[in-house]
Amino acid sequence: MNHKGIIAFILLMFTGHSWAQEDTSQKVSQDLELEVEAEYRYFLDDAAYSDQQRNYPSIAFRPAYSLEWNKGYERINFQGFFRLDRDNERTHGDIRELYYQKAKNNWELSLGLKKVYWGVIESNHLVDIINQTDAVETFDGEEKLGQPMVQFSYITNSIGTFELYYLPYHRKRTFPGREGRLRFGTVIDKDDLSYESGAEQWRQDLAVRWKHYFGIFDLAFSHFYGNGREPLFVFDQTGNINAFYPVINQTGLELQVTHDAFLWKLESIYRSAEAQDFLAFAAGVEYTFSNIDGNGLDIGVLGEYLYDERDELALTALQNDLFIASRIAFNDIQDTSILFGGIKDLESNSTIFSLEASRRFGSSWTAEIEARIFNDIAPSELILSNFRDDSFLRIAISKYF
Repeated sequence: MNHKGIIAFILLMFTGHSWAQEDTSQKVSQDLELEVEAEYRYFLDDAAYSDQQRNYPSIAFRPAYSLEWNKGYERINFQGFFRLDRDNERTHGDIRELYYQKAKNNWELSLGLKKVYWGVIESNHLVDIINQTDAVETFDGEEKLGQPMVQFSYITNSIGTFELYYLPYHRKRTFPGREGRLRFGTVIDKDDLSYESGAEQWRQDLAVRWKHYFGIFDLAFSHFYGNGREPLFVFDQTGNINAFYPVINQTGLELQVTHDAFLWKLESIYRSAEAQDFLAFAAGVEYTFSNIDGNGLDIGVLGEYLYDERDELALTALQNDLFIASRIAFNDIQDTSILFGGIKDLESNSTIFSLEASRRFGSSWTAEIEARIFNDIAPSELILSNFRDDSFLRIAISKYF
């Protein structure tokens, strides 16, 4: 039996009795893919701590498998991840997704580990709370860990889509180790972080979301109740960090208005916990100049304002900031794209410049370049000041099999 057959057999066993009752004459489609990525991160400044380096080569593997049957109304999706890195904490693996999904009429049911994304803002994903952030993988919080869940969606044309989430297990956030960059002065071991809830990671979390569109308006409301995905940090007078995961209620709003070449965006949350209540929002606009050269070149200009009542204790370090950027999409067969810009703190001179670019080569190669430059970071930035010496350039080459 070849490797595709082995994986298919394992997943068929996973579905158990429900698969046995299917008509075996029905068409089954499957797809297997493997991405192998070679990555190199170079940090521009000398390390702040003795165990750190400037050069961080690594290699990552991202296998993916999907199986569909019952005319596509039932499926199993799998996405895996493993990285080998100089930083022991960044050497890690994860099942990003492994779930069974069934769709029928106007409802969908998903069971297993899955990734769910909420939000419309480019620079800060306030509303996105279902999945834990993979904090050692990327600086910007884009990468997420797989979340065990039961997700039920009820879809209507007239009153929108209703989503219910049952989340039986909380996953802790991993932070860079002693040899890693982009870390705090005190190395944080995820196993040392406690919970406010006596049930700890087995607290049963719940979430609900409604989304709908009205002409040019796309609107969503959500509420989450359970273990927070962000640990709450408390700094003592000696600089040590105490952190734990609080039980939170978070209500979120997402709004996007599409008008001609404009996208108007808003995200807002109110989060309450026994130790901390706060309001945060992000609002912005994006305008796209389309097909500038007659060959599909699109250039977008973005501006977003970010506010967080936690001030310098916001884990994202975005508490009163302005984000300005430009997105360039060449719309060529190589799928070339560039996003560059910066985030400026309006209360200090702290600035983060960023660049993200990607391009395909041939049918199975992709190259990515990423840069983050921390400029004139103020000492008052309790979170961000830890990274003032960690400006870096990242280059990644991926091969798809």
